[in-house]
Amino acid sequence: MLLAGSVVICTPVMAGEPPAPARQTELINLIRQDCGSCHGMTLAGGLGLPLLPEALKGKSPEALTETILRGRGGTPMPPWQAFISEDEAGWIVDMLMKGLPDAH
Repeated sequence: MLLAGSVVICTPVMAGEPPAPARQTELINLIRQDCGSCHGMTLAGGLGLPLLPEALKGKSPEALTETILRGRGGTPMPPWQAFISEDEAGWIVDMLMKGLPDAH
C-alpha cells in the first residue's frame, strides 16, 4: 500500500504464479459469463455490485479475494472456492482492478 497525499493506493499482490495462458482464458470467460450474469454483462452492475476498476478503487484486494472464494452470506454472492484456487481468485481480483482485456 502506498500513500499519495491523503489518497491510499492499494496494489494487489498475487501470492503465486499467474495461471497458465489457457487457464487465464477460462477465468476471463468465467468472469464475463458467470460473474456477468449477476454483476452485469459489462460488469457495470446488476443484481450484484459493479466490478469495474473505478468501483473497486480503494477496496482491499484481500477482502475481494475472500469474497470470491467464500461468497457473502445473506446475499446472492456464492462461494467459488470449489472451482478456483486462491491464487486464481487473486489473479481475478488483479484483472478486475486493472480492467479486463477487450473481448475477442
